[in-house]
Amino acid sequence: MKKILLLGGSMQQIVAIETAKKLGYYTVLCDFLTDNPGQYLVDKFYLVSTTDKEAVLDVAIKENIDGVLAYASDPAAPTAAYVAEKLGFPTNPYKSVEILCNKGLFRQFLKENGFNTPFAMSFTKFEDAKKSFSKFKLPVIIKPVDSSGSKGVSRVDEISELESCFATAMRFSRNKTVIIEEFVEKFGYQVAGDGMVLDGELVFRCFANDHFNPKCENPFVPIAASFPYNMPEEVHNKIHNEIQRLITKLNMKSGTYNFDIRIDKDLNVYLMEIAPRSGGNYIPQIIQYATGVDLVEYAVEIAMGKKISKIDLVPAKGCYSYFAIHSLKSGILKSIEICEEAKKCIVEEHIAVKKGDCVKAFTGANTCLGILIMKFETEEQMLDMMDNSEKWISVNLK
Repeated sequence: MKKILLLGGSMQQIVAIETAKKLGYYTVLCDFLTDNPGQYLVDKFYLVSTTDKEAVLDVAIKENIDGVLAYASDPAAPTAAYVAEKLGFPTNPYKSVEILCNKGLFRQFLKENGFNTPFAMSFTKFEDAKKSFSKFKLPVIIKPVDSSGSKGVSRVDEISELESCFATAMRFSRNKTVIIEEFVEKFGYQVAGDGMVLDGELVFRCFANDHFNPKCENPFVPIAASFPYNMPEEVHNKIHNEIQRLITKLNMKSGTYNFDIRIDKDLNVYLMEIAPRSGGNYIPQIIQYATGVDLVEYAVEIAMGKKISKIDLVPAKGCYSYFAIHSLKSGILKSIEICEEAKKCIVEEHIAVKKGDCVKAFTGANTCLGILIMKFETEEQMLDMMDNSEKWISVNLK
């Protein structure tokens, strides 16, 4: 039986474990959290950090694995590429994956290769950032170069806000590096979604509308992504072509990808993040509902070196979304109330908390209380509900 090494066993990563087992693979898991739920489903578990490349490589050699997958995990993606490269497994170039997973390296790469990208600089010390701050046109965004789930992201409109926002970003950075970049004014919704590359070609992509709640403590964390993206096909194609140009420049081979993209009023495409892994928040499952394409299975099979036949670029049919249940404040959970009309739209419910639990204000993916997968009758209904969630759901604290 062939063995697959999976990096990360969180609730949202369980689907990759289940898919690997369904496909007949022996599953080995690395995760540094002692309470991860994935450990109870796999054949073998190691309490090892997914960002510790050498420790994960040791596990891979010891277990004589045949492939490695970092499903829905930015921090683990470079580790997976590193281990696969060392052991001669099918993989994207480690150096290219590293560029995509480090916001500082990514911005520099975009600039050097003629992509639209905001002016940006990386810093390891606040004093250096303060000295260079006059070079930026306000507002700016400050964030860790290596975090995920929008953790540690802030907007700065004046220099008096710089120090506290810099400290917040630094707190979430593993390599203690922060990037400051000029704010890109978006036209319409920010673009979310996932795609798949085979032999260097973007063969499939499904774009979505990102939704945010300005009342959140961190208003830059998406609370929902709704499919399909509500722009004309020509805009979809323009975005597709820019992603393909990036894939070609980086010499990427095969794998699944998660997108965060903006377009401006002149329809210029800004590749904010192109992550070499599947999206979190059950995005691949939503795409399967909408298109019939199982990106989770493809991610597993690609990691195991299976030759994938080219798939059709089918458009989304129907209107689907994920919604991240979130609290605006920290406290003890009393209840999560959803109105009856909204309940009719729920296809899957993944609640991570229960009454009496201590919950935190929504500041990143790690403070999400659960995910709803929803289906809507019309695009109008979908966009209205995702933009105005307070009308149909409430998180009540004691």
